[in-house]
Parts: sequence; C-alpha cells; structure tokens
Amino acid sequence: MAVDSGLLAWIEEALAPIGTVTKRAMMGGATLYLDGTIFAIAFEDGLWIKADAASDAVWDEAGCPRFTYTMGEGREGSMNYRRAPDDVYDDADALREWASLGVAAGMRAPIKKKRT
Repeated sequence: MAVDSGLLAWIEEALAPIGTVTKRAMMGGATLYLDGTIFAIAFEDGLWIKADAASDAVWDEAGCPRFTYTMGEGREGSMNYRRAPDDVYDDADALREWASLGVAAGMRAPIKKKRT
C-alpha cells in the first residue's frame, strides 16, 4: 500500500510555519525530513515519529507503540519510531509539538558515514 498523499500534504502544511518538509521513498513508505533532519516515517495511513533513549519516556507515557515489522521466518523487528498520537492528524499545534521531539531525536542521532 502506498503512503496516503493526503497525510503527506497535511504534514507539509502543518509544519510549514517551522520548516520545510521533504521526503524520500522507502519500502512502500516515505522518510520525512524537516529542514534536512530526519524526524518521521509515513507508512500507509500512519505517521511514525523518530524517538530515542532521551525521548522514550515521553512516548511511553503517551502510550505510543514502537514501529514493528515482520521479518523472515516469522521474526519481528522494530525501529526507533513511535506511532504518532491521534491528535496530530487534525491539530497542527499537536503535530508541531510531537514532530519537534522527532527532530530533536534526529539531531541527536549519530551521523552515518557514506560508503566508499
């Protein structure tokens, strides 16, 4: 299933006051960046915001589950992204607040070296 284009348009519109959202396609979804910093992934009809050890307690308190997926042989994997709370889908202020947590996590992430 493709990423919901309406969701992407909403994210771009709601975050416009704080920066420019860009995206890169990835395995049926999209990786989202705010002014060049990764902050979320959009997958199917949902938004998953980047988290890390510094922000996990906030996500846990809000009851936001981790992004999980099924790997080969029935194993389950996870990525350090959390399901966005329901209010981000219709409240621009809430989206900006939660996205800011994702941007902060993205800025704290180690920079990956390019392969040569």
